[in-house]
Amino acid sequence: MTSTPETRIGDATLGKAADENFPVAPFFLPRAWRGDLMAVYGFARLVDDIGDGDLAPGGADARHLGLEPEQSDDRLAMLDAFEADLHRVFATTGEEPRHPLLRDLRPTVRRRALTPEPFLGLIEANRQDQKIRRYATYADLAAYCELSANPVGRLVLALTGTTSPERVRRSDAVCTALQIVEHLQDVAEDLERDRIYLPAEDMARFRVAETDLAAPSAGASVRALIAYEAQRASELLDEGPPLVGSVDGRLKLLLAGFVGGGRSALTAISAAGFDVLPGPPKPTKPSLLREVGTVLRRARGER
Repeated sequence: MTSTPETRIGDATLGKAADENFPVAPFFLPRAWRGDLMAVYGFARLVDDIGDGDLAPGGADARHLGLEPEQSDDRLAMLDAFEADLHRVFATTGEEPRHPLLRDLRPTVRRRALTPEPFLGLIEANRQDQKIRRYATYADLAAYCELSANPVGRLVLALTGTTSPERVRRSDAVCTALQIVEHLQDVAEDLERDRIYLPAEDMARFRVAETDLAAPSAGASVRALIAYEAQRASELLDEGPPLVGSVDGRLKLLLAGFVGGGRSALTAISAAGFDVLPGPPKPTKPSLLREVGTVLRRARGER
């Protein structure tokens, strides 16, 4: 099959799934679920790439959204255009979505009766990234995670028809934890973008200055701060096994993969002595498999 510019855009975005801490749409899921999960992932990945300025060169994404190629670097304009295209996904009349990844999302939205709110939350999180680059308190950071991470878990529950208030509560905790873990892995990278997701109140408590985060490796105070935030994420991940235990079949394995991915990333951070400044500590596949097994065993005990 001949590759087109549209398929290359989609492939470049969806190909980033392999770099995540957890499996996005593993082989053991039904094909329909895999397709729907990848459609949602494509949306989430693209909106993050817009917010981070990580779009493919050439301006193709901007053109698809009705903007000039040189507007690719105007992140707020791109996010506004992306939101307008998202509304086309949910509209019952009018033109179809312009961006190929949003056209791919439309059948999933209709088949699973998804609502716009989780998608709008992800866009708003990336708008917030353009305006807010420091977080004073953990409560402020958690409110950001409510936009940037929790909608993903809610979408997974909606896609699989397993939404309930208790599952949403536990899923929110797990997704917030996964977001915190990602922030811990990416402290140095985020600082290069003039973003710090470590709460200022915690930095003050551990006597960590912003200049300490720019060092080639972490001193004792930075390591203590990272260990503290890692423990906070670990406690949130404790909501994972009960969530996994509340579902059946292959969804159980998928959710265990998410929770185990977070656990194995925390293991990697700990193995690095909580020194995340040289680069993001990455979990190994054996570690991921061990953690998934542990989550499944704990989930059986929660039933």
